[in-house]
Amino acid sequence: MVTNTSGKKKTAIARATVREGDGRVRINSEPVELLEPETAQLKVLEPFRVVDGIRDDVDIEVDVEGGGVIGQADAARTAIARGIVEHSGDAELRDAYMEFDRTLLVNDVRRSEPKKWGGPGARARYQKSYR
Repeated sequence: MVTNTSGKKKTAIARATVREGDGRVRINSEPVELLEPETAQLKVLEPFRVVDGIRDDVDIEVDVEGGGVIGQADAARTAIARGIVEHSGDAELRDAYMEFDRTLLVNDVRRSEPKKWGGPGARARYQKSYR
């Protein structure tokens, strides 16, 4: 059985394919153990640390594009967790993920606010002096 899922964070989009296997996790065709920086690697592997013994049964292939390093890691982690839940069909696993961190299964909808005229950013305004 093959399961396809996706995850988003800011402008990063991850698509995960989960199938029966022996524990290989690949991000953009590279083993997750080679992912840099280490904090991104820890984020991606978080769904396996919440509930033990899941990784040994499945192979996961994740394609990530857009965004930055940590945004991609967050998107990949959401896609992986969704894929594992959908592949296993286990409601208790879903509840365990939701209790640990809701963003494992639900996309983070926050986006950066667009810059507006009259200032250097979205909210900040240029300073002015009368002297």
